Parts: sequence; structure tokens; C-alpha cells
Amino acid sequence: MPMDLHTFITMHSHELVKQLDVIPAEQLSAHLPANVVEHLPAQGVTVFAVSDDASDTAEFSARYGFGLEDCANTIVIRYKKEGAEHYAALVSLGSLRLDINGAVKAALGAQRLSFAKREAAVEHSGMEFGGITAFGLPEDWRILVDAAVMERAQIVMGAGVRAAKLLLAPEVLQQWPRCEVASLALPAE
Repeated sequence: MPMDLHTFITMHSHELVKQLDVIPAEQLSAHLPANVVEHLPAQGVTVFAVSDDASDTAEFSARYGFGLEDCANTIVIRYKKEGAEHYAALVSLGSLRLDINGAVKAALGAQRLSFAKREAAVEHSGMEFGGITAFGLPEDWRILVDAAVMERAQIVMGAGVRAAKLLLAPEVLQQWPRCEVASLALPAE
């Protein structure tokens, strides 16, 4: 059973770094989309390689030993507001379900919303499906981060490609001016 990431880092910080295939900063452009590299904070983010077959949240959690409560997914939503179509990214924990028709719709002020089609998410984000991250998204997208993400010590999230992940403290997201924190998830069951 995966252990809490904070406990893992606290107890095994050196082992964690050894376990991860860290990608050095000077090599990021060879591994990540240019739009992601351009918007990644200079400090507080560790980029590491993962195998493609373990990129999806549940498989990643099982293979690398990170709990779902420490894995953050970035989901692309298409919504209508004031007659115009918009896109937004929602960052939420793998252990929770988003309240799409309640909290998310209200936070966006949306008249209608739906999950973006895979092709549209890839085309508009410039990232691989299953690896989309909050960093490097188009400037006109809103980026909503579920409040539960901010309660974690550290999170793992996509890096723009399926073959890499980001390890960071949620405060890195909160310090980024484009991110809006709101309660978006349904209560845990």
C-alpha cells in the first residue's frame, strides 16, 4: 500500500531522490514541451522520468509508491460563459472526485461545461494527453486548483508528456499568479 508522500520524503528523502530518474534542468528542453519548460518555476520543482505504461495516476501510484492523495491530475474543461467558448484546467488529487456540475461550474461562472475531447485538449494545450500540466497552458485559460491539493506536503503532477512527472510543494502552484485555489471536489467517501 502506498505511503503518504510527506512521510516518504521525511523518512527517506535520500532514497526518494535515488528512486526517481531526475532530469537535470539543462536537459529539460530535450524531454518536455517548450511551452512547459518556459513556464516552469526556476526553483521548487523536480522533474523526473517515468515509463509511459506507468504514467496514468493509478499505475503511477502502484509502480512508484506514491499515494493517490499525493498525485494531482490536470483535467481540461471546455465551458460556455457569456456566449463564448473557453477552456480551463482543473488540478485535483487522484483520490478525490471533482464536483463538475456544482463547484467547478460555479467557480468558472459557466453556463455549460464538459470535459474537453482528447484531441482538443492535446491541440490547445500543446501537451500529450495523460501528461497535461498547469504550467505552459495558453494564457487565456483559467487554471483552478482544488483546495485539497494545497493541504498536501508535496504533490506529483504531469509534466506535459507522459514520460515525465513534476514533484513540487503545492505552494509552488499557489505562488503562480495564474492559479486560482477553490474548493472543487466532492467530499471524500
